[in-house]
Amino acid sequence: MANGQYRLAEGRPYPLGATWDGKGTNFALFSAHATKVELCLFDAGGREIERIELPEFTDEIWHGYLHGLQPGTLYGYRVHGPYVPDEGHRFNPNKLLLDPYAKAHSGHLQWAPEVFGYRIGDPDGDLSFDERDSAPFVPKCMVVDSASGERPDRLRVPWDMTVIYELHAAGYTKLHPAVPPELRGTIAGLQHPEVVGYIRSLGVTSVELLPVHTFVNDNHLLEKGLTNYWGYNTLGFFAPDPRYFAGHPVQEFTSMVDRFHAAGLEVIMDVVYNHTAEGNELGPTLSFKGIDNASYYRLLPDQRRYYINDTGTGNTLNLSHPRTLQMVTDSLRYWATEMKVDGFRFDLATILGRETHGFDEGGGFLDSCRQDPVLSSVKLIAEPWDCGPGGYQVGGFPPGWAEWNDRFRDTVRSFWKGDPGTAADFATRITASGDKFNRRGRKPWASVNFITAHDGFTLNDLVSYNEKHNEANGEDNRDGHSDNRSWNCGAEGPTDDPSILALRERQKRNMLATLLLSQGTPMMLAGDEFGRTQRGNNNAYCQDNEISWVDWEGIDDAGRALQEFVRKLTYLRRRLPVLRRNRFLTGESNEALDVTDVQWLSPAATPLTGEQWADESMRCFGMLIDGRAQATGIKRPASDATLLLVFNAHHDAVNFTLPDVPGPDVWTCLLDTNMPVREDLPVFSAGDVYQVTAHSLLLFALEAKGASARVFATIETRLTDTSETAAG
Repeated sequence: MANGQYRLAEGRPYPLGATWDGKGTNFALFSAHATKVELCLFDAGGREIERIELPEFTDEIWHGYLHGLQPGTLYGYRVHGPYVPDEGHRFNPNKLLLDPYAKAHSGHLQWAPEVFGYRIGDPDGDLSFDERDSAPFVPKCMVVDSASGERPDRLRVPWDMTVIYELHAAGYTKLHPAVPPELRGTIAGLQHPEVVGYIRSLGVTSVELLPVHTFVNDNHLLEKGLTNYWGYNTLGFFAPDPRYFAGHPVQEFTSMVDRFHAAGLEVIMDVVYNHTAEGNELGPTLSFKGIDNASYYRLLPDQRRYYINDTGTGNTLNLSHPRTLQMVTDSLRYWATEMKVDGFRFDLATILGRETHGFDEGGGFLDSCRQDPVLSSVKLIAEPWDCGPGGYQVGGFPPGWAEWNDRFRDTVRSFWKGDPGTAADFATRITASGDKFNRRGRKPWASVNFITAHDGFTLNDLVSYNEKHNEANGEDNRDGHSDNRSWNCGAEGPTDDPSILALRERQKRNMLATLLLSQGTPMMLAGDEFGRTQRGNNNAYCQDNEISWVDWEGIDDAGRALQEFVRKLTYLRRRLPVLRRNRFLTGESNEALDVTDVQWLSPAATPLTGEQWADESMRCFGMLIDGRAQATGIKRPASDATLLLVFNAHHDAVNFTLPDVPGPDVWTCLLDTNMPVREDLPVFSAGDVYQVTAHSLLLFALEAKGASARVFATIETRLTDTSETAAG
């Protein structure tokens, strides 16, 4: 149908999507196997008011131009072609389809039989054909003016300075008392001055947002009164999800980015390019499946009715296809150039590097990022695993990439839990996992170290529960990981026992200190800095409620003390570059400078032997990092500090002898997790014995004798002044 409201021209096959030029809008849609494409326009109430056949087909792109069509117009596509599932084709023009390049969406999916391309309940299953119109039940695309105007560019925080803070864009402010009620749980609320100021005060540099691309709530969750809270079920790679916004999504998101940048904070997006919300052959037809199923998805070569499911979600995007690869890289460039985000964390990133023969660090997508002048200049962080064959690839990504390091997570948890035989692996992890990343000129920052993330226990629950407690998810506690390497310190869940509570707080400090004082790039989960709990739920993906939301008013004295401890740690990391070296610590000696970059010491201050490393009961040792850049005896700046880290995971105190380093120097104790607050920082001589409390971590710095020569005076002031913020 057509009412002649807009004058139609052939338009151009580029750029893909709906592009307004000030006079009209060009529409361009890729489909290699379609026979006809109809553009459908809708009024504000969602009623279809016009249907226009795109007049041209150029290089597998269907396109047309409508003079006078303005931003704000709602639209979708109906794509004609063969419905032959056995050959991989699932065209059904009765289904309204989202434009993969749409910059904004309006409305939400309503689960109904009409949104499926086949007749549910038909004996032929997905081989049947449904003729009902899906338009009343699906979201619509919106034409936007994507001109970004003059805005500040990305921040480009150096990798060695980066401290990542992972948060949920809605749950972070849902209960925040300073945010107006109408803005809580939105991107507008996230940019509230008090929220931004608090994040900045922690000393982090980069905020990593869980997915904000448009996503779908799974029907089986809705039927149980739950929801897809995390959002790893993407339906549009260019459009922010409307549920996160109080106003216009594009404008509100760019305003948030600018506000964060003005505060010195990067914005990193968690993105899901490995699969879509359309599921397998029994899933709905919402976009890609109806536009060109055989091009967008990986299908079984000999049974093209079925999907390759390396994601565990039903389908896998086919990044071996040039147009699918183009869509993903176009999406990334859009968010980096127009929205000005600073980087991306890629969910199940192994899939993005998988070709037909398996994972390939020289695969099309990875090569595209490496050579692209935009994408090669932003932060690229891989979650380097999936459930497909050869899916575990930690350390396997090419230069320029950073990777989530689950080996760090598991080993640090095990060591502080007191598991036997973990010390040697612990030493490898806190030195940036050179066994995984020290190749091809990659740097220590390539290891993104974390102990907790959105998926799993919070830090508080890691030290409060031996077992997961996911009953609220409605799966009889069968979901979520069972191998959590957690320790409840003597009681399962909440307790009033002061000795258990004290141990739990010390364990939190131990793990946060390990995270922020290790080589590599630290990532902290929002709320861990004050002990946020999920009540033992280690798989809260479906809990859009108080289980997942950050409880700001529930922060107690212990939580406030932990916040200040985190600020001290981030301050130390900034002030002491030796904690974030740009070369891997290998234990190699420089005889000319009398320097060994790292030494491993026993409590007797002697070098650890192979036999001691092999001793499964060994749980206490020292790590001496020599930051000297000049000959022994020459005064050094604090940035070249020699540091001693002492780790004691024993259940008993250990007497540790401070080592003798050439020169008239003394050891200043900058940190003791058993005494997080001190009036001053004690000083010790070589050979002095320090009693290291059970389950404790210490940090000492070597400096010249004499108060007038103390290069750590400013650090001491900061570490003993709890009123000063860490963000200066």
